[in-house]
Amino acid sequence: MSESFDYIVVGGGTSGLVVAARLTEDADVRVLVIEAGADKRSDPALETPGLVAGAYADDRFIWPFQSTPQAQLNGRHLRQDTGKVLGGSSLTNFMMAMFPSRTNLDSWAKMGNKGWSYDDLAPYFQKFATSHPPSKAIRETLGGLSYYQEDLKGNGPIQLSFDDQYSVMNEKWFKTFAELGLEMKTDPRTGKAVGAFQNSSTIESGKNTRSSAVTAYYTDEIAQRPNLKVLMETTVQKITTETRDGLVVATGVKVKDKEGKVTTITANKEVVLAAGTIRTPQLLELSGIGDRDLLESLGIDVLIDNPNVGEHMQDHLMTSQQFPVKKEYPSADGLRDPEKFKSAFEQYASTKQGPLAGMGTSVAYVPLADRNGVMTKADRKALFDKYLVSSGPTLNPVQKREFKLIRELLETEEEPAIQYLCFPGSLTVTPHPETLTDMFTSHAPYDCIGIMALLNHPFSRGSVHISSKDASIPPTWDPNYCTHPLDLEILARTVGFVEKIVNTAPYKDMIDPELKRLPDAKGDDLEVAKEIVRGRTVSCFHIAGTCRMLPRELGGVINNRLVVHGTSNIRVVDASMIPLEPLGNIQTTVYAVAERAADLIKESRKTEGITLPIR
Repeated sequence: MSESFDYIVVGGGTSGLVVAARLTEDADVRVLVIEAGADKRSDPALETPGLVAGAYADDRFIWPFQSTPQAQLNGRHLRQDTGKVLGGSSLTNFMMAMFPSRTNLDSWAKMGNKGWSYDDLAPYFQKFATSHPPSKAIRETLGGLSYYQEDLKGNGPIQLSFDDQYSVMNEKWFKTFAELGLEMKTDPRTGKAVGAFQNSSTIESGKNTRSSAVTAYYTDEIAQRPNLKVLMETTVQKITTETRDGLVVATGVKVKDKEGKVTTITANKEVVLAAGTIRTPQLLELSGIGDRDLLESLGIDVLIDNPNVGEHMQDHLMTSQQFPVKKEYPSADGLRDPEKFKSAFEQYASTKQGPLAGMGTSVAYVPLADRNGVMTKADRKALFDKYLVSSGPTLNPVQKREFKLIRELLETEEEPAIQYLCFPGSLTVTPHPETLTDMFTSHAPYDCIGIMALLNHPFSRGSVHISSKDASIPPTWDPNYCTHPLDLEILARTVGFVEKIVNTAPYKDMIDPELKRLPDAKGDDLEVAKEIVRGRTVSCFHIAGTCRMLPRELGGVINNRLVVHGTSNIRVVDASMIPLEPLGNIQTTVYAVAERAADLIKESRKTEGITLPIR
């Protein structure tokens, strides 16, 4: 720890390892990565795709955050489990590789972030991953996948592939959406997509093991670089700083190792925060950057008064329903049988094949829809006028500008408002789950399948704030789910659209009408659907935005070079920087942001002494 480092990266997760690997390509740059967890990349619970849900019951792998009671969701506490291992959430997530839309990312630039349009980020989506095309057998099972473009292969270290665990359930998903007029016509990786499609997964092609930031960006070769050091099972307590010429300058970090020893490590150039949407604002506040009233109440010296730190949190809220299937369509619930699970585990251990070799989910991007199908332009306008004009909450000018952009995203038929997921097993939501694993433990004595609906662009905003100057005390996470009534209204309409899915052949042919669904209620009626949302909605673990990239006067925490406003050398490179939640699972966006962040840091190093444009 007495060594000298140019850059200290706080967090060895999805974004942190990307930045460290790219910076240390220059042998003259010394980088230290500090990670609170251990290296668990070879643990079967994390390496095996089909065991992913079990990891969320193990505090060795995750930070088990719990929300405050959510008033609009029947007072329930919701889980927010983030990765506490080298590789972060890329080693604990559900491996789904989804891509944002062009319109979605162009909104980042429109919000005041010059240089962050779709075209600016597109090369980095190619840079972080290599895509492997679906096999002939997979194409036959799923109806051809004619929209898939093999020229979008990319050349990055993360491996994207299609597992071989798709079945007739997935096939019927595609055929049903075709019946509903929602057959996919374009590859979602092009930035424009509406309809059902098969996402790829962060799974090593041919090996059927997880591809993550630690397997891709911290290989044995990279780990042997003499200019890179990774310090594990060590937590950062605060950023050490001094003030020069009116700017706060990071000089290093104060850390605590697993034995409790506290040490200060020096950073010669920058401190890069990659601790995640919850931990990054916590560290800024502990270091004196945040809302003055909060910091002073806790006895923390205020360096930069910015009340936006920890605010504006966004997430994909997910409503989950499960449906019983006929006996000729067995689901993943069959693995509840100890003998079947043992057989599947032994098969995977010896061959890397079988039920545990993949997830078997399929997805769909859909515009605003309800029990009647995709809503008409007039109905969409009336819905937004009702909640955003006539009876919506009072907004300040910045909020009005932001909500206008979200409305533009949701109101067009070319932009998916909702992501639907077909899951080949049960999804049980209890009021106060002890672990997220509970959600994947069936409460029914028969096989079920699940359908989930994710709100891509929510209006509600939450927060993450410290309640103590002690870094070991978790911050308070209050997501404020559905506090904007339009979120509840839209999600209720997704429940109605799920009714349309399960009552459309060929999907309808799988459902057993004699057995109880969960919840045991139909969403045809909007008020009943709202109750289903209140009781069956959880986080999809896509939290973002607590240190948003925006001009300071527009509510930002960092500028468009990812530098914290009021500082010269504290940078944020994780999902907390996201100004507006992208559609779909966000890991691909985080990888692309981290790749671009590394280039920005390299550029700053080459132009030291030159003031680079902020916007």
